[in-house]
This record gives sequence, C-alpha cells and structure tokens, in this order.
Amino acid sequence: MNAPLSHKTPDARLQGIIKLAILAVGGQGGGVLTNWIEDLARANGYAAQATSVAGVAQRTGATVYYIEMAPAAGGTPIFSLMPAAGDVDVMIAAELMEAGRSIMRGFVTPDRTTLIASTHRSLAVSEKMVPGNGIASAEEVIAAAEIAARRFIAANFDQVAVKQGSVISASIFGALAASEALPFPRSAFEEAIKAGGKGVEASLRAFNAGFEAAVNGVQAEAAPVAKPVVMGAVAGPARLKSDWDRLAARAAALPGPVAEMALPGLEKVVDFQDLAYGTEYLDRLDKVLAQDKAANGWALGREAAKYIANALCYDDIIRVADRKTRAARFARIKGEMKVKDGNLMQLTEYFHPQAAEISGMMPASMGARWQADPAKMARLTRWFDKGRRLRSDSLTAYVMLYVLGGLKGWRRKTLRHRQEQDHLQAWLDTAMGYRAANYDLAVEVLRCRRLVKGYSDTHSRGLSKFDRVLAGIALVAGRADAADWARRLRDAALKDEEGKDLDGAIQTIRSFA
Repeated sequence: MNAPLSHKTPDARLQGIIKLAILAVGGQGGGVLTNWIEDLARANGYAAQATSVAGVAQRTGATVYYIEMAPAAGGTPIFSLMPAAGDVDVMIAAELMEAGRSIMRGFVTPDRTTLIASTHRSLAVSEKMVPGNGIASAEEVIAAAEIAARRFIAANFDQVAVKQGSVISASIFGALAASEALPFPRSAFEEAIKAGGKGVEASLRAFNAGFEAAVNGVQAEAAPVAKPVVMGAVAGPARLKSDWDRLAARAAALPGPVAEMALPGLEKVVDFQDLAYGTEYLDRLDKVLAQDKAANGWALGREAAKYIANALCYDDIIRVADRKTRAARFARIKGEMKVKDGNLMQLTEYFHPQAAEISGMMPASMGARWQADPAKMARLTRWFDKGRRLRSDSLTAYVMLYVLGGLKGWRRKTLRHRQEQDHLQAWLDTAMGYRAANYDLAVEVLRCRRLVKGYSDTHSRGLSKFDRVLAGIALVAGRADAADWARRLRDAALKDEEGKDLDGAIQTIRSFA
C-alpha cells in the first residue's frame, strides 16, 4: 500500500489541448459566447467540444460553460466534460464576483491561466438580503485576481457592450481576441460573429469596443464636480407653485449642511403627501435646529433633515400603490428590460399586506378598536394575509392600484398615520433628551431611524430592531463611549435579517451594564 507510484511521462498530445471556462448568469449571453468560440475553433482547423452545467437559479448559481479544443490532426480527441482545478488556460467571468468564485474553485492559477473579467456588478440575492450594505468588496476580488492569475484583463465590458447597443458576450469575445490566448487572428473572431447571422452589426461594434478596452483600458470618467443643490422643476397651479416656492426658499435659507439635506427632504415629503405636510416637516426641523449650533457642524440638524423626511414618508399601502403606477417607473422598467416599440410588456406586481396594514387604513379610532380585538385581527389575517400577484398591465389591476394610490387625502385620518406620527415624535424626544449630556449620542440615535423601512413583515422586523437598539442604547447612555456603542448596535442590526448579530451585541452590553 505504501509502495511509491512509478513515474510516467505525460502524454505529449495533451499539451496541445486548450482549456477554456466561462462563468455567466442568465441574460449575459454565455451560450452565444460559447458557440462563437466553438465555431471559431472548428473554422480554423481545431477539434472542439463545449459543455455546460446550469446554475440553480439566475443569481444563486452561474452557469459553467467549458470548452476544450485541440488541432484536428490524427484521430478524434477525447475531451473532458468539466473544468478541473489547476487545469484551465483561459477563465472568463461575465461579472466580477464570478471571477472571485472561479479563483475560490481553483480554476485560476498563476502558472497558466489568463483571467478575463468584467468589473461591473450584478448583485447576488445574498447581497440584497442584508438590511444594511451587504455588497461584497470589489477591491478584494481584483487584488486576489492580480495575484492568482498569470494574466488579468479587466474592464466594465457590460457597459462597453451597452454603449454599442449589444450585450456583454460580444465585448467579452473582443477581449478574448485581444488577449491572444487563442491561436487565431482577430479576423477569425469577426468571421465567427458574422457566421452567427443575428445582430451582426451590433455584435461587431461591441466586439471592437471590447477589444480596445482590453488593449487600452477604459478611459476613466472625470470625478463629478460638486454642484449646489437645485430643486427639480415644479409645474402646477400658480397658487400652489407660489406656496411651494416659499417652502423651498425657507429650506434653502437653513444652514448650509442642513439645507443640503432639507431641500431634497422637502421635495420627498411634499411628493408623498402635500404642501401642508412639507410645512410640518420644516416645523419639526426648526425645533431640532433651535437646539443645535454651528460649533458642532450642524450634525444634529443635518441628520434630522434626512431622517425626519424618511420617517414622514412611511410605506403604507397608499404609497406602495402610488409608486407602482407612476409613468416614470414603467419607463424605467422598459428601459431595463430593453422593451422595443411594438412589444407588449407584461408586469406582475407582488403584494403581501398584513392585517396591521389593512386595519391601519381604517379611521384612527376604528382601526385602534380592530387592532385591540384578536378575533377581528384574525379575521383580517384570513382574508388578506396571503401573497397576491397583480398584472398591472391589465385594466382591472391597474385601476385598483391607481385608486389606492390616489387616497392621499384619506391618509391623515388613518390609524397608520397616527401611529407613525406618535412613533416619530417619541424617537425625536429620545434623541433630543440625550443632546444636553451627549451631543454625539443624540446624533447616533437620529441615525437609528434608518432601521425602520418598508412595509408588511419588512417594516415589522425593522421596527423590532429599532426598539431593541434604543433599549440597548439606554443601558449605556451614561457611559463616555455611549455614542460608539449606539453605532455598534445599529451596525449589528443592519448585518442580518434575523438580528443574530444584534442579539450578540446586546448580550455583550448586558454583561457589563
């Protein structure tokens, strides 16, 4: 069993095999790119084989395409069906994190692999699920790629292709040609595209742009120059426009750092409800500013301008319906889906309101009675607590959403509005109560409002975390490092949906508080 294995000379015929792997997700043209490479090889006297293993879903697993090719001379070669770690000559990643995954799987090695990757991001489900910023570090992936690969070619090939009216498969094909990792001239790559017969002109434009990006890099855009905040153009009756101008001038007259947030905050609040609501926003902000000063950089007022506006614009059923029926949203979706004139776009909206959202739409006193009655809430749960899919391109569903979105005048009478107003005031009172003894802590408490967002179960989870964070802050409020602990608690709450990190942080505080 322990006898050494006899040394065997590697088969020289294996040295002529070129092994190429592609990681791509749905919509990136991985199959088209694979076909081009396979056709390219065969048209130039090579035997080639391509295989693919599909991922679990569009963003939970990329499809792995694998191509082997060798000069077609003397017999039929037997190729492998899947790439092996340490045995890939060219690795193509159609998105930056796919490059990272290819490195983790051992497909990229410094002795042989040319890694071609697009630097753009298509966020994975795991990144989107994090309540805070769950986006993985692109810098770390790029640093790892520069170490792991023999040669690393990177550019935003998706952007390059879009500018040419094509898709990333064509620009990546151009980068592959520029890399000279395959023994074929540029003209042969172009002939492979032409042989495909579909979208040839756009594909060739993207191919050429990808080739140039791989050779010369993409010219970096100049850093944006800071511009003063300018309100969007407002149209409407002269009387209302005059009232709006007065509110905008009032916001613009606030201290500079505060006005920078107050101007877009005012626009958001008025869009959410009406001009009177904008007045209420500025009145609340003035009360905070009365207890702030320039020596502190107006940090308290700046955070109040941002988070009071967010708190006033809560996500009730009225707002959700309103946003889903706006023309700008349909135009954005059509642009993202590349819907052409004459094509019909079918759009399905998903709704899942809880009983609390339904009772929250009732008059305040009536809704309070319903929420205090378990039997009535159970009845609402049976009627409404189920996911609903509405085709907003159909007349019935669209009209229903449009009518719901037009109930802004009713909103102030609802239980949900009264609850949100009470919660907002309690939050502000808590923050300002800390101001005299610990200014920085008051600022951090204002920032905790970012935990409350969304509607239905998303809103419930956020509100629960908000309450737990403020309870944790109360335990350390007398410490000199209370502001730092408030920040840690908030960051912990934003790390995961279940709140496990927050539980750990609170347990740590209780161990010494």
